Amino acid sequence: MKKILYIETNMGAAGDMLLASLYELMDDKESFTQKLSDLSIPGVSYKPIKEKTCNIVGTRMCVDIHGEEEESVDIDVVDIHDEHRSESNHEHSHEMEHEKKHNHAHHGFHQVSDFISHLPVDQKVRSDAVSVYEKLRNAEAAVHGMPVDQIHFHEVGTLDAIADVVGVCLAIAEINPDVIMCSPVNVGSGQVRCAHGIMPVPAPATAELLKGIPIYSNGIRGELCTPTGAALLTYFAESFGPVPKISYDKIGYGIGKKKFEAANCVRSFLGKGGDR
Repeated sequence: MKKILYIETNMGAAGDMLLASLYELMDDKESFTQKLSDLSIPGVSYKPIKEKTCNIVGTRMCVDIHGEEEESVDIDVVDIHDEHRSESNHEHSHEMEHEKKHNHAHHGFHQVSDFISHLPVDQKVRSDAVSVYEKLRNAEAAVHGMPVDQIHFHEVGTLDAIADVVGVCLAIAEINPDVIMCSPVNVGSGQVRCAHGIMPVPAPATAELLKGIPIYSNGIRGELCTPTGAALLTYFAESFGPVPKISYDKIGYGIGKKKFEAANCVRSFLGKGGDR
């Protein structure tokens, strides 16, 4: 029997939601939280808090960057100029509205890779995190029509994405499943405001990352799957489809910041199963 991790993305996926969902599967949550803190990413703090979505209890992972949570800004098509109608989402990787409030320093892939390579984690975690970031870089290069060595990530979003990516890679290493599988991905609909302007949902980088992956939208307006979430899912998941034959003993609910009529969470199942 294999140890199977099945990730349900009925409300898409963002890095912090994935991390929160995996956190809930931990035998020793306090120890894992300490490991996140021990990463000592400058200006970054992790705080798991209990929260509800549609009256279901789960965990929301607050990833603060210099005291603020990263946000994405959805745009209401019928009121596109009203800056106050859009709610903040889970998180976005590196093209966010709140960039306007921070300096505009950028980091290239090699700087990010070098930073990750010096984090106090196992080599496998570092290697996985760099590979996820490489997927992000390649997607950005494709949608912007630029050579990969010219892609740079915005400073604040870079810290946020590193925090989420390394956190998820650390959680996967901790859980150590034999197989990781994922449901088809709900990407949402509408438009989202990014650093380059108003983009369709899924954002171009997300759409690029999800090539060949079964996606859908059930009409919920907003960005449900972010580039960081898409990069993590497509790096770790071996397949995308319905729930496999599995006998599970743990369920993790990773809750997002947005409020919808549907439960806004990533749900993870951990258990045993045979070959499919």
